Amino acid sequence: MRDKQSIKDDIVQRLATVIDPELHIDIVNLGLVYTIDLDNDGICLIEMTLTTMGCPLTNVLADMVIKAVKEVPEVKNVDVEFVWEPAWTIDRMSRFAKLSLGVH
Repeated sequence: MRDKQSIKDDIVQRLATVIDPELHIDIVNLGLVYTIDLDNDGICLIEMTLTTMGCPLTNVLADMVIKAVKEVPEVKNVDVEFVWEPAWTIDRMSRFAKLSLGVH
């Protein structure tokens, strides 16, 4: 059995395969993922935000996140919650994302 940190690292790697359809950069590098919590029953809670409130892609992104995270063997179910506090800003983006989008 793997330790919680290696499972969480695996979850982060899976989340990094979820590409924002509008910005074409993964949600991890965009800084959209706020919380990853996996309980002992294999229920994974992902708290994330979007770059804009009322984004029409909310359901699409949630489905992509669920599909990606379920590939981690220890994860039995995934709950995605969208949160708006703290508000997302470009400061949450990785250096890679900023360079890709031409943000300085």
